[in-house]
Amino acid sequence: MADNKYIRFDWAAKRILRDKENFSILEGLVSVLLGETVRIVEILESESNQFDASDKFNRVDIKARNSNDEIIIVEIQLTRELYYLERILYGVAKAITEHIHLGDKYDQVKKVYSISILYFDLGKGEDYVYRGQTSFRGLTKNDTLQITTKEKDVINMKAPEEVFPEYYLIRVNAFNKIAENHLEEWIKYLKDGEIDEYTTAPGLKEARRKLEYMSMNAADKLAYDEHINAVMIQNDVISTAMKEGRAEGRAEGRAEGRAEGRAEGRAEGRAEGERIRAINNAKQMLADKMPIELVAKYSGLTIEEVEALV
Repeated sequence: MADNKYIRFDWAAKRILRDKENFSILEGLVSVLLGETVRIVEILESESNQFDASDKFNRVDIKARNSNDEIIIVEIQLTRELYYLERILYGVAKAITEHIHLGDKYDQVKKVYSISILYFDLGKGEDYVYRGQTSFRGLTKNDTLQITTKEKDVINMKAPEEVFPEYYLIRVNAFNKIAENHLEEWIKYLKDGEIDEYTTAPGLKEARRKLEYMSMNAADKLAYDEHINAVMIQNDVISTAMKEGRAEGRAEGRAEGRAEGRAEGRAEGRAEGERIRAINNAKQMLADKMPIELVAKYSGLTIEEVEALV
């Protein structure tokens, strides 16, 4: 690994970004995305609780609280996932409900920022960062609705986007240019693990000092290299499965009808990809010391399949 290479963000998120002394790295990323200075005051429990056995399990890579008492969710997705937008919507809704209690007024609802760092091609678009907000526009006047609120006997005007969640989708693979500003420097690091030695981007100067590959001890280097190798293998297997599924679909399509064959091939490719993802999720849960029964429940694998991974 070259000297200008640094530990990938997905590894750092799981290993060191939760330490208070490293908050500045996460603060830098969020600050350049939001266009304002952000201060992280606390890393919250990032694995939501289940209220009953049928409740959906949710895990995010980082959940933090900033100095404005807002919630920041960071998810790093290495492989393609069906219904990803539905997943992040659920994660945001879960975060909101977890931070308001029975008897609280609705003014205690927290503003949530959802940041997804995606290493797969989600949708079609020319940009590498997309931002989603909620606003209300008039159907006939095309004006933007402002909401009147009363706080401490003072009447305030509040825009819906100040209340509703805000979503950022970072399509890492779509970035193919020379970094010309702080945001692009961050995207370059997320994609290639490279940080310019003269960078002034918030958080990246600190990242250069704290995420140097060459400064890791032998055990950490080995674990990191194995992580990178596993990611590469996982992406290759999923890509191969999808290609084989499409190829098989085309072959069957020529014999039995093109439309039906291609659909079946795509379905088989997706199914194989989903199974590989379930196996990798199960491995992560096992690494986090979760009981085998829960790993089977949340991954969708059988207990026997989970035990085979131990």
